[in-house]
Amino acid sequence: MNFFKKNNSIDSNNTVVINGKSISVTGNNISVINDKVYVDGKLVEEGLVGHVTVEFKGDLANLKVGGAANVIGNVQGYIDTGGSVSITGNVGGDVDAGGSVTCGDVKGDVDAGGSVRINK
Repeated sequence: MNFFKKNNSIDSNNTVVINGKSISVTGNNISVINDKVYVDGKLVEEGLVGHVTVEFKGDLANLKVGGAANVIGNVQGYIDTGGSVSITGNVGGDVDAGGSVTCGDVKGDVDAGGSVRINK
C-alpha cells in the first residue's frame, strides 16, 4: 500500500491508523508492505497480523491499497483499492475499487465491484 502527498510533503498532523493503532506521520511516502509500515523508507511499525485495516486522516494525492481503506479527508488524484473504500471528502481523479465505494464528489470515473454511494 502506498500513500503519496501531491506536494511531496505530509503534514505532521496526519495520522495513519493500522489495525486500530494510530501513528503520527511526517514524510513523503507511506507504505504498508506485508506486516510492516514504512515512512520515507524508514520502518515505523512492524508485526502486523491477520487482516490489516488502514485508515488515513488527512489529504492525499493518490491512494493505492491491496485491501479496504478509509480516508478522513480528500484525495486529490486517483484511488485504487482491492476492497471497499470510504472517503469523507472528495476525489479529484478516478476511483477503482474491488468492493463498494462511498465518497463525496468524484471528478473522474468510478469502477466498483460493489455498490457506489456519492454523498452530496
